[in-house]
Amino acid sequence: MLETLAAAEILVREGFTVLPYINADPVLAKRLEDAGTATVMPLGSPIGSNRGIETRAQIEIILDRCTVPVVVDAGLGAPSQAAEAMEMGAAAVLVNTAIAIAPDPCRMARAFRAAVEAGRDAFEVGLATPGARAVPTSPLTGFLREDPAP
Repeated sequence: MLETLAAAEILVREGFTVLPYINADPVLAKRLEDAGTATVMPLGSPIGSNRGIETRAQIEIILDRCTVPVVVDAGLGAPSQAAEAMEMGAAAVLVNTAIAIAPDPCRMARAFRAAVEAGRDAFEVGLATPGARAVPTSPLTGFLREDPAP
């Protein structure tokens, strides 16, 4: 990863747009951003593994600290995993294996697209904060009256 940083610094200086694929390392991600990369692309899990986001805690730190777009790349095997990345605040996901090996790649790509759109919508609207106990959210007055409201 140190060589990735060194190469990124040279390429940025030479005017290239650099989109580095990296381990989910928050320190490296911030250093790449400081070097001028256009994005950082941390892995969710090993490339081609279809295991989903095994690096969630690290990606959350990267999302919190970096201002460049964060693209979760590698390891996403199900559309729900892409939605999860987008719900976390990722700008995008990069998916290959799950689509390439699907019996119907076009249909799988459509499923990933729908999941990405749903995940982004959920992030933008704001997900509910998980609670430690049950809390009623339905109104307890007014709608259960025996006499209809005028």
